[in-house]
Amino acid sequence: MALPGELWAELAAEKRIFCSVLLFSWAVYLWEAFLAHRQRWVYRTTTHVPQELGQIMDSETFEKSRLYQLDKSTFSFWSGLYSEVEGTMILLCGGIPFLWNLSGQISGRAGFGPEYEIVQSLVFLLLATLFSAVTGLPWSLYNTFVIEEKHGFNQQTLGFFFKDAIKKFVVTQCILLPVTSLLLYIIKIGGDYFFIYAWLFTLVVSLVLVTIYADYIAPLFDKFIPLPEGELKQQIETMAKSIDFPLTKVYVVEGSKRSSHSNAYFYGFFKNKRIVLFDTLLEDYSALNKEPAEGEDGENEETKSKTKNKKQGCKNEEVLAVLGHELGHWKLGHTVKNIIISQMNSFLCFFLFAVLIGRKELFAAFGFYDTQPTLIGLMIIFQFIFSPYNEVLSFCLTVLSRRFEFQADAFAKELGKAKDLYSALIKLNKDNLGFPVSDWIFSMWHYSHPPLLERLQALKDAKQE
Repeated sequence: MALPGELWAELAAEKRIFCSVLLFSWAVYLWEAFLAHRQRWVYRTTTHVPQELGQIMDSETFEKSRLYQLDKSTFSFWSGLYSEVEGTMILLCGGIPFLWNLSGQISGRAGFGPEYEIVQSLVFLLLATLFSAVTGLPWSLYNTFVIEEKHGFNQQTLGFFFKDAIKKFVVTQCILLPVTSLLLYIIKIGGDYFFIYAWLFTLVVSLVLVTIYADYIAPLFDKFIPLPEGELKQQIETMAKSIDFPLTKVYVVEGSKRSSHSNAYFYGFFKNKRIVLFDTLLEDYSALNKEPAEGEDGENEETKSKTKNKKQGCKNEEVLAVLGHELGHWKLGHTVKNIIISQMNSFLCFFLFAVLIGRKELFAAFGFYDTQPTLIGLMIIFQFIFSPYNEVLSFCLTVLSRRFEFQADAFAKELGKAKDLYSALIKLNKDNLGFPVSDWIFSMWHYSHPPLLERLQALKDAKQE
């Protein structure tokens, strides 16, 4: 009787590759499911406010956040299971070569033969993203109009949702297809050192997208208006000047039309930095805090009650503290460090891709016996072969991110914002129904930000000093 190791050794190389990819995918899924189960147990069993949270969270808010996170966790379990089963069935049933052949038939009917590989690749990409959008639509609808609606966050109508989804798909294709075609062309003509040119191209594309996103892409989905002249804008400009942050503009984005979750960020390079504040972050600007005009837009009582009792956002001093934290990321070089890490990883991946792209068994493992399309090679190597490396890298970046968050909090403390940041974190946690109790393994693996209690404790020490 043959031992399992002997049976494995007797398998063809492509079969071993395929089985390894499938087994690792399910191993990752089961690990994630195990962590999620531990966290759901915390949601189910922690029904009373812990003693250390008694001063910062009332029982009503605690219960609301517990139920919200429990619903999200349950939804994540089922959507994750569906995604894993779908991915497995696509691999087992030869979905990737089937879609590639279908793409060839479509491009052939348009007059582009097999020699036009880039055209076929673009058709394949369009069909693949369309399939992903269609199969993900029911999950997105349920998440938005059942879970987010149930817990008071959703502000979208069904019409707005579909209009937004179509717009996102179109904008994505307008960026993805030209960029992919140029990348494939560079790989084709780049010779032995194509990986260097491909890396440089993706570097330029990523920098351009970061530069134009808030000015040209984001306004397609949300309205951006300059922060009106007043005390808050003056205080923001003063704080930016005090740390030599080259601020040029401050915008408010009307995020309240989409969701009542809040956010703030900055963008831009060199001497052209801009700050973007979600209106839901600002107590004085959020539409959720305003009484709707009688009869406005035919608004009914149900909509009014939905808007009422929404989160209040932060006071000006707290907004400044949050921005102090965000600007700390810039001052401490976190943004530059993240870009460097990202580009080092990108270069390494393209180099390894250049080493592996000639291995025919990689293509054969996924049903490509006669052809080795470049796009398929990118998908196989980056998505499947690199998956163990990607998991390790993701965890390391999560650990690094938590370290950066503590450092940014410490920077805000140095600006004298400890007290205001302390109260802002409590408000934002309450407004977004964040659950302050977490399983330690789940937190360690997933949380890019430190748990609330750890951040508050560090700020509390500063306040006492």
